[in-house]
Amino acid sequence: MDIVEAADRTASSDVHKEPQMSSLARPTHGRMIGGVCAALARRFGTSATTMRVVFLVSCLLPGPQFLLYIALWILLPAEDKARAATW
Repeated sequence: MDIVEAADRTASSDVHKEPQMSSLARPTHGRMIGGVCAALARRFGTSATTMRVVFLVSCLLPGPQFLLYIALWILLPAEDKARAATW
């Protein structure tokens, strides 16, 4: 095995893995209304406050933000129910 083959093997084994995102479920603690912003914040690795500010600013734009929030509130399982479903 020459140096080039050894370097190729080392480079291919050092491939960075993407961090896994947590499952999308509404938390039972730390939520304000329905837990949708907290769930999205946890999923995308940001703070819940940041996600809430982004949501409020997006409400200034035309679109169905409130309907989307209500739909996610209905569709996303609560954290304790999601945990029970995976067992």
